[in-house]
Amino acid sequence: MSDSQTVSAAVAKLYDTYPFPPEPLLDEPPPGYNWRWNWVAAYNFCTGQKPQKQNVRILDAGCGSGVGTEYLVHLNPQAQVVGIDLSAGTLAVAKERCQRSGADRVEFHHLSIYDVAQVPGEFDLINCVGVLHHLPDPIRGIQALAPKLAPGGLMHIFVYAELGRWEIQLMQKAIALLQGDRQGDYKDGVQVGRQIFAALPENNRLVKREQERWSLENQKDECFADMYVHPQEVDYNIETLFELIDASGLEFLGFSNPRQWQLERLLGKAPDLVERAEGLSDREKYRLIELLDPESVTHYEFFLARPPLSKADWSQDAALLAAIPERSPCMDGWPSQCLFNYDYQITNLSAAEFEFIQACDANTSQQRTVQEILAELPLEVDQVRSLVDQQLILLIPG
Repeated sequence: MSDSQTVSAAVAKLYDTYPFPPEPLLDEPPPGYNWRWNWVAAYNFCTGQKPQKQNVRILDAGCGSGVGTEYLVHLNPQAQVVGIDLSAGTLAVAKERCQRSGADRVEFHHLSIYDVAQVPGEFDLINCVGVLHHLPDPIRGIQALAPKLAPGGLMHIFVYAELGRWEIQLMQKAIALLQGDRQGDYKDGVQVGRQIFAALPENNRLVKREQERWSLENQKDECFADMYVHPQEVDYNIETLFELIDASGLEFLGFSNPRQWQLERLLGKAPDLVERAEGLSDREKYRLIELLDPESVTHYEFFLARPPLSKADWSQDAALLAAIPERSPCMDGWPSQCLFNYDYQITNLSAAEFEFIQACDANTSQQRTVQEILAELPLEVDQVRSLVDQQLILLIPG
């Protein structure tokens, strides 16, 4: 086998041994939502407007045990979903998971991402979470996926960041040294890793980081193995990340956790420094943020698109007033003035905002414009614009 085939076989063996993610199988749809897996919410985040169609095709590239796949089916009731994965053992779990929860609009293929061209057709949404960084050649992987994205389609990617995973890298190397010629025996690797953590002093930096950040999920051997004894991992910084993105030939739309990338949260007490940073490019600003706050940057999650992708501009009152508003499909606790928004942050609505969203909730059939609804409510245009910015309502151009 080639080096790439050897690595791929080792990765498949890991996930055959420890299917991942290890979430329990349910006999009902999974709880809650991840807005990044909801086509309407994701499209609205990227373009500022509701998509024109919902009968889309979605690819879960590297679907693992089907946790994301299951959500993609249930959160997108008109979509056809395809999942591919390298591990036959993990794929068997994905099939059982979706069968048990009634996620029946999905088909699975035992394929490497490198071989995704074997799946017919293009996709409106490609989900590739936690996968590219485990490929022997991530650039080859993203270049294999890019042609499968339809014009106007979105790709959501999640890859590891090197600065926030520094302690993980050290533990990975320590386990490998102690395993010696037993590397590739993943159960032994998990045992060695747990013994190391148990033996180290409580004030050891690796122990402290594990306890602060990862220990709860790493109680499961599947999670511990995925983190500490994985045979293949590429960790990125902003510079190498954009080398990967540029190699795809797709358009970078932005990070899907944008609050992380706001410089003001770090330098807001020094307006002169924020002003200096205005002269930097976006990529330089991102690099500055990860240098100043390395512990919080454990990964990058972002959207790419294949042009043409139409984006809405609601800065002009006339356009906003002529639009047709609907309530976001991703909120928890509705109907209430206190709820969780699309990103599971607590949001408190005024009485007028609550009434406006109630009107939007009924608007899928009534198709009233913002102006028509505002004629009945004590709400200003700028307050509606704020609801749009918070992703609490979606707009259809008038």
